[in-house]
Amino acid sequence: MRLLTLVLTLAALAVPARAQAPITLVVNFVAGGPSDLMARLMAPELSQHLGVPVVVKNSVGAAGTIGAAEVARARPDGQTLLLSPVGAMAVQPHFRRDLPYRPTDLVGICQVADTPVVVMAAPNGPATLREALARAREAGAGFNYASTGPGSIPHIATADIARRAGIGMTHIPFRGNAEAVMALLRGDVTLFADQPGTIRANGLRALAVMAPARSPEFPDAPTMREEGLPLVYSIWSGLFAPAGTPDAFLARAETACQRAMAAPAVVEGFARLATPITFRGREAFSRFWAEELDKFRGIVESAGLRPGD
Repeated sequence: MRLLTLVLTLAALAVPARAQAPITLVVNFVAGGPSDLMARLMAPELSQHLGVPVVVKNSVGAAGTIGAAEVARARPDGQTLLLSPVGAMAVQPHFRRDLPYRPTDLVGICQVADTPVVVMAAPNGPATLREALARAREAGAGFNYASTGPGSIPHIATADIARRAGIGMTHIPFRGNAEAVMALLRGDVTLFADQPGTIRANGLRALAVMAPARSPEFPDAPTMREEGLPLVYSIWSGLFAPAGTPDAFLARAETACQRAMAAPAVVEGFARLATPITFRGREAFSRFWAEELDKFRGIVESAGLRPGD
């Protein structure tokens, strides 16, 4: 009888312990990069509103697809989430034929940001985009540009510039933002297209904004349309869960996400990163994600882009 009582007591104690198991928030890019910094701002607020610890884990490689695949394969029990930018979610499904997951393996919870892409150079690099393109015309394949991996937005956006300008450039992919910036500062590459916060954090030079209007943060940087190349690209980020995650948890996570994105610490932190908060709930985000999948299918197919381009 005493043994049975002890077993029942231990079982009762185990239930709340299991319920309080930390949620793993997978970030599919390196520590210190824009996605990682956003996740670490969001995690304490998500934890507060979900009532359990939220722990950030970096699963890096293959332009964000390793982390996305990890979450796609995870048990759909609400214990594993993904914070991912657009590339792994809307570009890679059309870019890689061997992608280890499908968009239907994941469900969107909320969108948290949408940041215009800025073309940038090192402080001692070209002073304008026109100067950079002139150098590229002269150098041809000897002109290098960086990306955060094949099929990432930095890759697709810069390849689109080269294609529209009729210029040959060599794509040099890196595992993440930090490595690409170091290559830019060393002079291994001449151009990098990424989020505005990268410029501020590393003292880089903004050459052009891939947005409909100039950025208040970089008023001297023209739009791509002003440069004769009407290209618009942005890097959006969202929170995802494995397909099959219970609807009750997804609803709680959506509410927690909305509250987190309104929290002063997150609002101020995203402002320091020069990352505008753009919140969409589950329904609106799912529609937007589907539209982005269609859009990037057309971009990848029309440009004939595949790994190695």
